[in-house]
Amino acid sequence: MSVSRFESPLTGGHPNSLGNTVSVVDEVLADRALLAELVACYRSDDAVVRLRVSSAVKRVAQQRPEWVAAHLDDLLGWVAEIDQASTKWTLSTLFVLLEEHMTPRQRDAAIALMKANLHYDDWIVQNTTAESLAHFARQRPALAAWLVPELRTLATSRHKSVRGRAQKLLHTLGAQRSPL
Repeated sequence: MSVSRFESPLTGGHPNSLGNTVSVVDEVLADRALLAELVACYRSDDAVVRLRVSSAVKRVAQQRPEWVAAHLDDLLGWVAEIDQASTKWTLSTLFVLLEEHMTPRQRDAAIALMKANLHYDDWIVQNTTAESLAHFARQRPALAAWLVPELRTLATSRHKSVRGRAQKLLHTLGAQRSPL
């Protein structure tokens, strides 16, 4: 049973390809009412569909952030419960894109979710989440105080890109580099 009209077009092909993502984005951008159907595809049992939904929602948010912001409660709710790296890293990216459209409650929930996801066992999730948290921390001293020791931990990661990103973010937040 399909969860949305977009599930079939987002199915198939090589898992790392965009498939029909761009054409789905074009359809949604032409008709805002279709965005709810795109978000509904996060309920798909197919991990590749969910990956492409993430890509599509991010592309829509880059052009029409206010449209995606109308779905923030779903993104912070049932979508955030999906245990898939691409969903987690996309949410971190979306929260920065949608910041101006968030209520204080939504912003707090987004930050709490990213804090919970920061050490998820995926280097892309760690990098994007750290970057997004640092974005929010620049205006929130309490968050920065929490983030600095977490970044010091990430600076010892087995992943070179995570180590480098953590060191860069420590520097931009004005924290000393941790000895390795």
